[in-house]
Amino acid sequence: MDYKVLGLTAGIEIHQQLDTAEKLYCRCPTILRNIDERNGEIRRYLRATVSEMGGIDRAAEEEMKQMRFFSYYAYDTTCLVENDDEPPTPMNPEALQITLTIAKMLLMTPISQVHTMRKMVIDGSNTTGFQRTALVAMNGIAGGDCAIESICLEEEAAQRVTDKTFSLDRLGIPLVEITTAPCMHTPEEVKEIAEYIGMILRSTRKVKRGLGTIRQDVNISIRDGARVEIKGVQELDLIPEVVSREVERQVSLLAIREELRSRSAEVPRGKIDVTDLFSSTKSKVLKKAPCIMAATLKGFAGIVGREIQPGRRLGSEMSDYAKKCGVGGLFHTDELPAYGVTEEEVAALRERMLADDGDCVIIVSGTEEQASCAIRQALKRAGMALEGIPEETRKMLPEGCSAYMRPLPGAARMYPETDVLPVEITEEMMDAIKLPELLTDVAARFTEELGIDGALARHIAYSDRLPTFEKAIAAGIKPALAARTLISTLRELSRDGVDCGRVPDEMLILLLVRVNKGEVAKEALPDILRALAGGASLEEAILSVGPTFSVKDLECLIEEIVTERAEFIRDRGMAALGPVMGVVMKEVRGRIDGQIVADILKRSIEKVI
Repeated sequence: MDYKVLGLTAGIEIHQQLDTAEKLYCRCPTILRNIDERNGEIRRYLRATVSEMGGIDRAAEEEMKQMRFFSYYAYDTTCLVENDDEPPTPMNPEALQITLTIAKMLLMTPISQVHTMRKMVIDGSNTTGFQRTALVAMNGIAGGDCAIESICLEEEAAQRVTDKTFSLDRLGIPLVEITTAPCMHTPEEVKEIAEYIGMILRSTRKVKRGLGTIRQDVNISIRDGARVEIKGVQELDLIPEVVSREVERQVSLLAIREELRSRSAEVPRGKIDVTDLFSSTKSKVLKKAPCIMAATLKGFAGIVGREIQPGRRLGSEMSDYAKKCGVGGLFHTDELPAYGVTEEEVAALRERMLADDGDCVIIVSGTEEQASCAIRQALKRAGMALEGIPEETRKMLPEGCSAYMRPLPGAARMYPETDVLPVEITEEMMDAIKLPELLTDVAARFTEELGIDGALARHIAYSDRLPTFEKAIAAGIKPALAARTLISTLRELSRDGVDCGRVPDEMLILLLVRVNKGEVAKEALPDILRALAGGASLEEAILSVGPTFSVKDLECLIEEIVTERAEFIRDRGMAALGPVMGVVMKEVRGRIDGQIVADILKRSIEKVI
């Protein structure tokens, strides 16, 4: 696709958890818990409220189409603030300090007073019906010439356990939200800016690491299209795919609009109860439904089933809207007969609905209330197809496609937080902030000072094992040994299911010191680390791979093996080194350094030939 011709414009919002000791508006620790450790549960409904502007936010209003009863798991590390049974404490000064540091690194201008606001969110991800957020700084630069519009400090949402159940351990963890201007015009540019901002964040060494601690929301539009926000892109490498697939979706929807208009397509206002037509159906979905509603989309034949993204059709978009009413989705005649619905039932349906060959009939099922709501939602989305592309908030699906979540929020979403006092930002506060070394500079320093390959140096600098690597170097461990262990060995063990997080940094450093001194063979590291992860002490783990082989004992063993294979060695010459090395290592693997074995064996073979 030619993104310039299409007029692609994109911006990103990056959300990053901060690694503070306490949460943003209470003094609870920022640690995550296993749900089996919960010691309480609260339940409540969440409802949208009228903002100070006198209106209800359209995104919140959409969430209220289903009145859901939410459950929240509490722990001995959460408190009444998370339960919404106690007012919040003042803003966490550590979190504010980190946010100001990030703002300074991005050349942003702090505001003079930080005021906490309430952002209405009633999807169940909080107990209050709102998320607290505070604007901290504005007008910065990222990646050369991309403008940063704002940085906000806000509280993280509760972790979803099931559709209606959330865990309060994550609720309230400090989170920065960095919003760029719409300054990107290709999918790769979006990735590059996200990568640069991510590097800035990690350079502070004050952000949490791991899956779910950082996520990108991408705002995308094309010429004649509409702004769409795709939420929850956690993997950096997926960003270009997400952008390109959204462009593909918008291009397809614009083409559909033109075709529908050329057909003089129409969307009806009414619906018809067709439950009786499926009284003997073999469709498992329709058989158990107390009510089935249908509507005829004039001129939509072949278009509802048209693909707009890989594996997604216009009918998928209508289904997303219908699901807001609690139904499982919808059927349409572009895809029927199928799913247990017979050709005869389709013919009867089309006859009842007075549908011509150029029309498409959609059906939904559920309770009468659900079905009525769902058919209205589906018709609403069908009507939008005649207009083009609706402004929406969408969730990312696996592989980079997206599904409808809710309309884009409006100004009615925000209102003041009256329980938290404003915080003044002074010039003295900003002048006192010392900027950390950028990870790009850290990688360059490792290459220059430690002689590490550039790619490996970058890998170490960007790794969450960077502090451990620096401790290892300070302890006198060879850079290559430390890097190989932390980047390669631990990663390979993790892939095998070993919980390397159970090995404390201090124990890891002590082990590497022993290897560095030649007291433990580096070949034994994987087995020793497995034992440490299993709960063994350092000495127990080392002994578990067998006693260390001395050089003197090794020389005796090699002499014996070489003597037994002298004829083979004379025939093969130095080519015998590999096969004989395998025999020796079978006896001593993990008990002495492989390089020492190779050196002694080579000298012994040279004597024979």
